[in-house]
Amino acid sequence: MALIEIKNLSKIYGEGQENEVRALDGVSLSIERGEFVAVVGASGSGKSTMMNILGCLDVPTRGSYLLDGIPTHHRSERELADIRGRKIGFIFQGYNLIPSLSVWKNVALPLTYQGVGERERKARALEALAAMGIADRADSRPMVLSGGQQQRVAVARAIATRSPILMADEPTGALDSKTGGQVLQILRDLNRAGTTVILITHDNGIAAKAARVVRLSDGRIVEDQQNTPDELCPVGDNFSRAPAVERGD
Repeated sequence: MALIEIKNLSKIYGEGQENEVRALDGVSLSIERGEFVAVVGASGSGKSTMMNILGCLDVPTRGSYLLDGIPTHHRSERELADIRGRKIGFIFQGYNLIPSLSVWKNVALPLTYQGVGERERKARALEALAAMGIADRADSRPMVLSGGQQQRVAVARAIATRSPILMADEPTGALDSKTGGQVLQILRDLNRAGTTVILITHDNGIAAKAARVVRLSDGRIVEDQQNTPDELCPVGDNFSRAPAVERGD
């Protein structure tokens, strides 16, 4: 049984209206446990919409989605939140940090919903921050950090959850080449340890770090290709830095 399976899935905004938008249009996809999959496409291709649905942050207009054999498309928001808390860690391109909380408390927050005790929450938060090289900012507030530092906090928050699935939306977007390479190496290491990683990106060079590349265009899958190890670019090299694209897909 596939870990993730979607069939004929569509997400339509303004259905039946003149300005109808088909963000996803009849997409079918299966992802096995332990895969490292990059979903790549230009702005407006539907890749972020796909991540939101796969991450149980949104529901499709039609079609089915099974997560670990569990149908999700008719679940209540409370049920979806429970599934997210138990199964999925997120790295958002907008960071989604809470300004009133310290850095380590931001990292530890998802662990509260997992029922992790306070002492272990802090220990895991500090461990994740150390892995990202910013443990010294643990007691700072997010607003005093640079964009790159905030992105590192967002990555640390996902690492700390130790979730079986990690979804990363443009995780290197605000980072320099060296730090971006470190983040991709962390994702590769987590994948080797058994985490299923889904990487959302517009950058073909970053997508090449994954063992499988799913390419979207106009809400449809136009390519689904396995990469052999020889085709994977060594993490830590200067991966391609495509020009910034307009967000909103």
